[in-house]
Amino acid sequence: MPTGVRHAEVAGGGLAGLTVATALAQRGWSVRVHERGRELREIGAGIFMWENALRVLEGIGAFDEAIGRAERIGSWKLYDERQRLIQDDWMKGDETRLYTVLRTDLHRALGNAARRAGVEIVTSSLVAGASPDGELFMESGDVHKADLVIGTDGVGSPVRNSIGLDLAVRDLQDGCGRHLIPRLPHDPVNNALEYWNGGRRVGIVPVTPEQVYVYTCCPAKDLDGRERPFNTESWSRSFPTLRDVFDRIPDVSRWASFSDVSCHRWVKGRVALVGDAASAMSPNLGQAACLAMTNGYAMAMMLDGRADVPSGLLGWEARQRPVTDATQRYSRLYGRVGTRWPRPLADVRSALVWAAGRSQRWQECVNVAAHQGADLVGQAHRSDTT
Repeated sequence: MPTGVRHAEVAGGGLAGLTVATALAQRGWSVRVHERGRELREIGAGIFMWENALRVLEGIGAFDEAIGRAERIGSWKLYDERQRLIQDDWMKGDETRLYTVLRTDLHRALGNAARRAGVEIVTSSLVAGASPDGELFMESGDVHKADLVIGTDGVGSPVRNSIGLDLAVRDLQDGCGRHLIPRLPHDPVNNALEYWNGGRRVGIVPVTPEQVYVYTCCPAKDLDGRERPFNTESWSRSFPTLRDVFDRIPDVSRWASFSDVSCHRWVKGRVALVGDAASAMSPNLGQAACLAMTNGYAMAMMLDGRADVPSGLLGWEARQRPVTDATQRYSRLYGRVGTRWPRPLADVRSALVWAAGRSQRWQECVNVAAHQGADLVGQAHRSDTT
C-alpha cells in the first residue's frame, strides 16, 4: 500500500462490514474485507431501512441501487386477536422515511459500493481472532497487521471473543420465519401490516413490485410455529383471515432464533466491534441492521483525519453506544410483550399497546435510533471536521 495510507482489516462481509469498509475507503484508507463464505451473499428476505440507514446509503453512494425495487412504507398497522386496529403508524414519525428492501438487493448495492471505493474483498477467508495491537489472525495461520481491525463477524464473533470483550450472548427464546411470496393485486401497497394472536405474530410487507415479505414470529417452544416446512394449517388456525398468505409460503422458508449480545466494551486498542458482534438484537424494531450500518459509517467519520486511532475509537463508542443499547432494550421489550404475554390477559395487552402508541414519550423511545441515530451520523461528521 502507498506510504502513509492507513490500513484496515474487516472480519465479515455482511451489511455492517461492507458499510464500514466502504466509508473508510472513501476517506483514503486501504481496506480488506474477509468473508468466510465462498461468495458475498445474503438470505432471500426483506429488511426494513429506516431514516438512519437511508442516510448512510446516501452517504456512501449506494442509495439508488439499494432502493431501486424497494417499497416506501407510509403506515405500519398492528391488529390484535379480535382484528382490532390497536396501532396505526406504529413507530413512525412524520419526518422518518421507511423502506422495505430485498436483503439481496441491499447486499449487492453495498458490495458494489465497496468495490467502487477500492475495497479488497477476499472470500473463503476464515478469521480466528485478533489482538489489540491491530493484528488479525486467520485460521490458515496468516497474520494481517493493520492500523485498525474491525469485527463484523456476527453473534459468535471470533474477534470479540479472542480479545475478551464478550460479556453475554442471550438466547431470547423466540424467533421468526422469514418468507418471500408472490405479490398479488390485493396485497398491501405502501403499508406494513402486523397481526398478533397469543405468542404468534405475522407481518405482511410489500418489498418489491413482484414480492411480499412475510415474517412469522413465535416462542421457541412453539414447535408447530417453527416447523419446517411451514405448517400452513397451524398458522391458519391462529390467523384464519391470512390463509391466502400462508398458502403462498414456499417450503424453502427458514426459522431463525433471536439473540442479544452484550459486550464489556466495543473497543480494545486498535480493534472495534460493529453490528451483531457488538450488539446483536431481535429485529422487532427493524433496527438491528440499520444501527450496524449507522455505527460503521459513524466510525469512519470519527476516524477521518485523526492520527490516534485508539482514542478515536473510544470517542466513537461513547457517541454511538447509548442509542444502540436503548434500542436493544426496547426491541427486547417488544418481543416479550408480543410473544410471551399471558394469553388470558390479551385484552390488557391490546389496551396497553393502544395507549403506548398515543404516548409522545414512548414514541420518542422506540424511534430513538431512526431519529437520534441519524443525527449522530451528522454529529460525528461535524465534530470530525472542526
